[in-house]
Amino acid sequence: MSASLGVVLFDLDGTLVDSAPDLCNAVNRVLSDLGRPPVPLARLRQVVSKGGRAMLAVALPELDADQREPLLAPFLAYYGQALANDSAVFDGVAELLAAIEGRGLRWGIVTNKPEGLARGVVEGFGWTTRCAVLVGGDTLPRRKPDPDPLLLACERLGVAPADALYVGDDLRDIQAARAAGMPSVAALWGYREPGDDPSVWGADHAFNHPRDLLSRPGLLPE
Repeated sequence: MSASLGVVLFDLDGTLVDSAPDLCNAVNRVLSDLGRPPVPLARLRQVVSKGGRAMLAVALPELDADQREPLLAPFLAYYGQALANDSAVFDGVAELLAAIEGRGLRWGIVTNKPEGLARGVVEGFGWTTRCAVLVGGDTLPRRKPDPDPLLLACERLGVAPADALYVGDDLRDIQAARAAGMPSVAALWGYREPGDDPSVWGADHAFNHPRDLLSRPGLLPE
């Protein structure tokens, strides 16, 4: 780990925030419009980090991708109306963010969620003045696993990628960090499908709980 680490960047859904309940509510509003029964939260939770299209695929497996595509806009609209109603930060995240700030470091968010929706979540949790940078999935032409969003976050904060740390719960997060030349942490507390194997992602570290980042010697400056 770089001795000059000054920034910790996070994915949002499945890493900082358990947003599955509000996302599931939005999917079920789409299903209700179609006259279909709701999908259980447990079925959607595993694919939340893979985005809206993946959630709609789970909810409507009998439709092909082209048939589901027109449903993405109403899904996002419904979600935008209730971004932080039933969502919650994962256990230990509040402690981790406070400790990062207490050590004189900055933290920010790089997510594939559309930037406007991500800002709504940040506002909903009272993080607007605390989050040093926010890059969404539509901020740039390319999103994770492309490294550009991470590189933009570093550029905005005036730090080299090697002096930042990226924490995420999906393979795309680790791929983006590696491509950006940024050390990475696999957030094992997040969303994963049964076949996902984080041990092969190539992350520099993998932790079961947000507090584990604080207990690993040398990971974050004291």
